[in-house]
Amino acid sequence: MKTAPSRRLAPEPAFFSPQVAQARRFYLNLQPPRHTKLAVVCGGLEHCRPDYAIHRPTFSFYAIEYVARGRGELRLAGRKYPLQPGRLFGYGPHVPHHISGNPGDPLVKYFVDFTGTGAPALLRACRVTAGCVSRVFPPNAIAALFDEIISAGLHGGKRGAKLSTALLGCLVQKIVLSAAPHEGPDTAAFKTYQNCRAHIEQCFLQLRTLEQIARECHINNAYLCRLFRRYDQGTPYQYLLRLKMNHAAERLQTFGLLVKQVAEETGFPDPFHFSRVFRSVFGLSPDSFRKLR
Repeated sequence: MKTAPSRRLAPEPAFFSPQVAQARRFYLNLQPPRHTKLAVVCGGLEHCRPDYAIHRPTFSFYAIEYVARGRGELRLAGRKYPLQPGRLFGYGPHVPHHISGNPGDPLVKYFVDFTGTGAPALLRACRVTAGCVSRVFPPNAIAALFDEIISAGLHGGKRGAKLSTALLGCLVQKIVLSAAPHEGPDTAAFKTYQNCRAHIEQCFLQLRTLEQIARECHINNAYLCRLFRRYDQGTPYQYLLRLKMNHAAERLQTFGLLVKQVAEETGFPDPFHFSRVFRSVFGLSPDSFRKLR
């Protein structure tokens, strides 16, 4: 019986760094048609070695890189920036960039490279023009979308290429939505917002009112609300209720647990009030939600 000839895989692009301990990377057509509007050509997730270092005076494509974990230093277009979780930067043709990791806290970073006539405009849309540095909050805000791009790219073929490019557009929108302020006058206010948000996330089952949140965060009610208006898409109390109701939805899947018990657990001594809030968030009552199992 004849065996089918083994399929040889093309070698990875030369610009993929070998200084990685682990990687999940893909590459598609590295030479798309000349007048293509936008095409993802490669991307991936790299767990960098302690000695990781990239030194490029130029690059063939436009790129977005995002630090998920670890620390390092970036020299981009002649300026130095610290790298840390949530840091985002872009570069492109004729933009010198030098990336080095911290040996004591190696970088784990995502990247996506793309090209086309619409590539410069895409970078401008997410405020990461070639040679600029930004950041997102929370630091893991865009990791899931990068993972989706990688999955689509690894699928390969025309469908994988088309999906990865479509997901790149979604990534841009998510970056805009999650953008944190640049270093400057807003930094202290943003740090206070981060601390307040983290406190709500950690203590949402015990928190009941806006006044309690403000008191435990050591700021007044008005300032707390102003922070959330500036950096979030709602009020601090709305964020608290969303956390409570998400927790309640999970608990309602527990067999034998009464709605009254879930209400008390999430800080609602009145189960009728709990049901009204639950309906306002999910569009159906706790009992109806439970029947969806």
